[in-house]
Amino acid sequence: MNGLQLDSFQGLIDFAKYFVAALGFLLVFCAIYCKVTPYDELKLVREGKTAPAISFGGAFIGFVLPLHSAITHSVGFLDMLTWALVAMVVQILVFSAVRGIFKDLVKQIEDNQVASATLLAFFSVAIGLLNAASMTY
Repeated sequence: MNGLQLDSFQGLIDFAKYFVAALGFLLVFCAIYCKVTPYDELKLVREGKTAPAISFGGAFIGFVLPLHSAITHSVGFLDMLTWALVAMVVQILVFSAVRGIFKDLVKQIEDNQVASATLLAFFSVAIGLLNAASMTY
């Protein structure tokens, strides 16, 4: 193999390492988020409720944005893992903070009230954007 082929192969290995790690973080984030919220998002979505899908989708995107930034701006694989963990913690804290401010949030989402879910989703995405922007050191 020539040098160009070896570089391409190494690039493919690096891609796979980061991509698999990111997918792993997504799965862990989803599992933790579903445990932190007092309602079962996936069950409610399976029942056809829109509100939990909106709030969960916002949290998901709110986590993926800084995860993208962590992959893009990290100086190495361990650095990316560290910042991905930070992004996860921040997104969990967003739910806790919004829940603390809006006392009926959980019941409203369980009752399929889209306004509350949309507000939570917007908070999640907005903080995710700030989180991502803060990772551009």
